[in-house]
Amino acid sequence: MIMLYSNLPTLDLHGYDRDYARIQINDFINDNYKIKNRRVIIIHGNGSGVLKKTTQETLRRNKLVEDYKIDNFNDGQTIVNIRKKV
Repeated sequence: MIMLYSNLPTLDLHGYDRDYARIQINDFINDNYKIKNRRVIIIHGNGSGVLKKTTQETLRRNKLVEDYKIDNFNDGQTIVNIRKKV
């Protein structure tokens, strides 16, 4: 199996609760924006869908996020495109 995104920064939310996940997602996006990474991966898993929903809500509200989508090959992770630093 080829890992298409193996070189991208990754945040794994397994074991996090909703509130801690929100904080970690925003910090992760912020940090990667500062170091000019344009694309990152957030692993939320499938499970009950709580972390997936929390991830999407948090990304939708984050002004540094250009867009995001569920990975076509792994629906337990989201690919995030971060805005260019001005």
